[in-house]
Amino acid sequence: MDKTSFDTKPVIDGPMHVSLKHDSAHKHVTGQAEYIDDIPEPIGTLHGGLGLSDRAHAEILSVDLDEVRAAEGVVWVMTADDIPGANDVASTGKHDEPLLATDLVEFHGQPIFAVFAETRDQARRAARLAKIEYRDLPHWTDIDGARENGSAFVTEPMTLRRGEPETEIEKPPLRIQASMTIGGQEHFYLESHIALAVPGEDEDVTIWSSTQHPSEVQHMVAHVLGCSNHAVEVRTRRMGGGFGGKETQGNQFAALAAVAAKKLKRAVKFRPDRDEDMSITGKRHDFRVDYDVAFDEGGRIHAVDAIFAARCGYSADLSGPVTDRALFHADSSYFYPHVKLTSQPLKTHTVSNTAFRGFGGPQGMLGGERIIEDIAYAVGKDPLEIRKLNFYGQRGSNRTVTPYHQEVQDNVIARIVDELETSSDYQARRQAIIEFNQSSPVIRKGIALTPVKFGISFTMTAYNQAGALVHIYNDGSIHLNHGGTEMGQGLYTKVAQVVADCFQVDIDRVKITATTTGKVPNTSATAASSGSDLNGMAAYDACRQIKERLIDFAARQWQVNRDRIEFLPNRVKIGGEIVPFDTFIKAAYYDRVQLSAAGFYKTPKIHWDRAAGRGHPFYYFAYGAAVSEVSIDTLTGEYMVDRTDILHDVGKSLNPILDIGQIEGGFVQGMGWLTTEELWWDAKGRLRTHAPSTYKIPLASDRPRIFNVKLAEWSENAEPTIGRSKAVGEPPFMLAISVLEAISMAVASVADYAICPRLDAPATPERVLMAVERLKGM
Repeated sequence: MDKTSFDTKPVIDGPMHVSLKHDSAHKHVTGQAEYIDDIPEPIGTLHGGLGLSDRAHAEILSVDLDEVRAAEGVVWVMTADDIPGANDVASTGKHDEPLLATDLVEFHGQPIFAVFAETRDQARRAARLAKIEYRDLPHWTDIDGARENGSAFVTEPMTLRRGEPETEIEKPPLRIQASMTIGGQEHFYLESHIALAVPGEDEDVTIWSSTQHPSEVQHMVAHVLGCSNHAVEVRTRRMGGGFGGKETQGNQFAALAAVAAKKLKRAVKFRPDRDEDMSITGKRHDFRVDYDVAFDEGGRIHAVDAIFAARCGYSADLSGPVTDRALFHADSSYFYPHVKLTSQPLKTHTVSNTAFRGFGGPQGMLGGERIIEDIAYAVGKDPLEIRKLNFYGQRGSNRTVTPYHQEVQDNVIARIVDELETSSDYQARRQAIIEFNQSSPVIRKGIALTPVKFGISFTMTAYNQAGALVHIYNDGSIHLNHGGTEMGQGLYTKVAQVVADCFQVDIDRVKITATTTGKVPNTSATAASSGSDLNGMAAYDACRQIKERLIDFAARQWQVNRDRIEFLPNRVKIGGEIVPFDTFIKAAYYDRVQLSAAGFYKTPKIHWDRAAGRGHPFYYFAYGAAVSEVSIDTLTGEYMVDRTDILHDVGKSLNPILDIGQIEGGFVQGMGWLTTEELWWDAKGRLRTHAPSTYKIPLASDRPRIFNVKLAEWSENAEPTIGRSKAVGEPPFMLAISVLEAISMAVASVADYAICPRLDAPATPERVLMAVERLKGM
């Protein structure tokens, strides 16, 4: 059917539920996509550099900045005394994160002063000329050190409890007590943190910031400047990656640039290099999981008692909600009849850790999957069999309540796993691998099928809201703005599809504009996989308002009933007349119809009582499963991922091709977290893996050689989300657990699968080799 048809069947370009390329894809490929460092600099722009501590924990006795001030090109040197408002950029309101240190430093690389010079190179060179005297204090950089030194918690721990775990854990015939160490992860976005501040009149300042949370940057800058929020406008068109690292960590760079811009009345840009970015910004939290699990001879879990301790760094940042979400996902996809889960957000003398894709969920889920794996080896069964045995039940059964007392009402994990088990030929391949291992002295193979159940919503209820602004101009073109940010995931494209679908117009009529606090206020971070859910519904609400006015206008002008008015592809049918969309909009304008609306959405049904450990923190769950097959070299510990098959639930997809891209990317990033990416601090508290030369993210050649990704096309969200879709940003990340477990099976073959290898993450080749040698000696 061509586009001139008056049929009601959608034939517009780019409605919801069709694959449409990312709006900036051609710009990404050709280099035309404009990032903040590509924006032409205003005449006289200054550049910032940071003076960093070289101690992990020390009192500052004296600071001599004379040589810094005298260095070539330096215009101003800023210390905490120069901050007009509060010396604080803590996102939690705990006031534990100074913008610039004063008398105490608490991690190696903490900013003490900032230099502003004519060039970036001049600023960075000058910052190294400072003379600072310290008095060293005791420091610890890991979980064990924090525990040994009686470290404080950076925020209140949480406990989830259901049933009688303390007494019931003694009853079953089998019991395992063990621990697992889970490493952190560097975000390693292509674009580092960056901010450009341009001063305006009075208190005004405009900031271009690479941030997932423009409203928070606005609030933090106003807090540091000592002015009202309305004086600060923050703009973000796109980021070169975020992954959670730009939720709170951009605050400091924007605030430093803003203070200097207002002080010097010149534009100021702040862009750290890769080494500085990695040293002074937070990462994924490392965890240590200590678990005690009781189960019967068949492998059914009866009780679980687990402690999730995290290296949080020197301040709270987002460690509270991150460790909370780890507990929310410690059940993975499994029902624990009796359970107690406790978090320990430990203070360490390292940079304060922060949000990262999955937000603690991956660490919690990995702990839950290790419990399953341990049970499987103890009873001599395929871990998949133990998984199926312990899955949550269907609605109405007595196996649907989570440790936080929310009922799992939309459970499709059994169907997902069964379909993937069949389509991937899992059973035959597993048997073939066992036979292969019996005759292969050096190369060993492993295979694993692991599930994902991930809760969708911010656990801070207030964050589950969004706004959008939609204008229709009198030529029929549409302007869209909303509070979500674009970091490559395709959010702008999806929300534009929502608007195009609502008015039944081609996607090229919809102008996607940069996120700005001057258009949509008080927005939440683009995080928690909520971007499409929240902003898509807010945009739909704005469209609905305009559409209602247009229908009222048409009914009045054409003297027809409202039910005889229908939006067709690029046209409007009014009674028996067909009117082109742009002609219809022009007529509405001349009739003085308001063609602009601010939309709003807040997620229903959710509530959470943290103190009680009870509530309904998630609107729904997203599900998925992955089968991964690997080969390891038992002489070197090296490995390859030979094949991965994924079946993932995104509800009724808003844009299938973008969702598949998110699944592929999330899986590979998760694979990096669990295999190659290792953070390491030395005895002096210095991060030594602070550059591509020492920190290894996956390469294109590391992806599975055979990589099959499918969407569960039968799925449709039971909740009335936008287009009945489901979130896709974070859940696929945890599909990579299948790689770690496949490596584990390959290692276990050395001891004839009699012992759980208990590989810690990341399972680097060194760790794999050590595990092989350990099992050989048993």
